[in-house]
Amino acid sequence: MDTKRLLDVTLIALSAPVFGSALAALIGAVRICDGAPVFFLQERIGKDQRRFRIFKLRTMTQEPNPQARRPTRLGDFLRRRGLDEIPQFLNVLRGDMSLVGPRPLSPDDAERLIALHPPFAERFVMPPGITGLAQICQVLGAERTARLDAYYARHRSLGLDLRILLHTVFINLVGKRRGALDPRRLDPTLADGPADE
Repeated sequence: MDTKRLLDVTLIALSAPVFGSALAALIGAVRICDGAPVFFLQERIGKDQRRFRIFKLRTMTQEPNPQARRPTRLGDFLRRRGLDEIPQFLNVLRGDMSLVGPRPLSPDDAERLIALHPPFAERFVMPPGITGLAQICQVLGAERTARLDAYYARHRSLGLDLRILLHTVFINLVGKRRGALDPRRLDPTLADGPADE
């Protein structure tokens, strides 16, 4: 078991009582407020472009036409706080994901973003994560995201993973916009360029 996988399993095991209780409470809340199904499953692309199903709490209404679906009142709250992502700990335990890494993309998004910015494909050399540099820096655009993914791939370490995890907790407490990390604090070469999508 490599160091990254050991960190994932250890942190999940240590936090299991807290997150297990939180997940049980949230499942109950979604079931009571929005009905079944409680979970949202979607195909995503992982390491080496292997496909897997991601687990999330359902946050949207269930109209037959996907374009008509909107966040429920509870779903909007869960999304703003990142609480809909808690079931992804199951994906980490299964080995589909890591706690830290590039966010997993749907097949359609992966194809679109790689066509838009080919270096984006480099993200598939590592497992996707529940959180990552692009999330704590709140960047937009394929080029900006690819630069942060590449930086993470080159510099990943136990220390960087712990820093990203701690900052993830921070931005969920104070708000994503207010708590976003300026990428230049990691490396001056990561200064933002123009958005590209």
